Amino acid sequence: MDYLASAGVLIALYVMLAASYNLIIGYGGLNTIAHPIFFAIGAYTASLLGINTGWPAVICILAGIGVAVVASVALAITTLRISGDYLLIASLGFQLGLLQAVNNVEFTGGPSGLSNIPLTLAGPYRSWLYLLICTLLAAVVVWLVWRSMVGPFGRAVRAMRDDELACAALGRGLFAMKVVIFAFGCGVAGLAGGLYAYYFQYISPEQFNVAQSATILTMVVLGGIGTIWGPVVGAFVLVALPQAITFLQLPSSLVGPLQGLIFTSLVIVFLFLRPYGLVGKRMAGAAH
Repeated sequence: MDYLASAGVLIALYVMLAASYNLIIGYGGLNTIAHPIFFAIGAYTASLLGINTGWPAVICILAGIGVAVVASVALAITTLRISGDYLLIASLGFQLGLLQAVNNVEFTGGPSGLSNIPLTLAGPYRSWLYLLICTLLAAVVVWLVWRSMVGPFGRAVRAMRDDELACAALGRGLFAMKVVIFAFGCGVAGLAGGLYAYYFQYISPEQFNVAQSATILTMVVLGGIGTIWGPVVGAFVLVALPQAITFLQLPSSLVGPLQGLIFTSLVIVFLFLRPYGLVGKRMAGAAH
């Protein structure tokens, strides 16, 4: 039963990641692929503070969120004035550069990662308590995204995505809107990272690489980019699918490539046959 709880925790964490990434790329139209690095920032900040200070997990996770937000604002100020492929390249460079730094710095554990993260919520019901907490937080994140996108701010964000020049002509502060949605989305990724670290008690740089970017992007595209429930459905499907593959008892050398092949194939198939995803029924943009 703990296995099911752990799978549920993963689903809830990826709902947070996919919903926040969808806010950035689906609603905001910001072509960034660096979302996992803020997941990593939250995880490493919370872990290092927990290991070195002994502070409560809640404080360490909040610090992880804060550092992720600050890092996202720093990246936004330097990159969000550009767009398209240039923003994509800049965000990818930021992700790869920071991962290289984490991989080569001793206090982060280097390529071996961190494994002595303090235990929290000890007891026979630990996994189920984490599942409850993560599910509630995921629900709050989805609600916040929905609430922000159904009001005037959401309409302005979608207008910015569809036509920046026309939106700017109406007197909207486009740069400020970009920074706000980018910081919020990355802060949620930092929250997911802190929860991930404290639950699984082990993190390493390879958990936050470009493959992670592809996974989160696949969740958003599969479920329905620019929709509220699309990332939720996409996260559920793409976390449950690898769990199902493990029951096939295939050699470990085949499991990774098979998962990558399935994820890539799903993206290609849905882009051609159902470009609005499993949930999307009309032009992405409406908060539904």
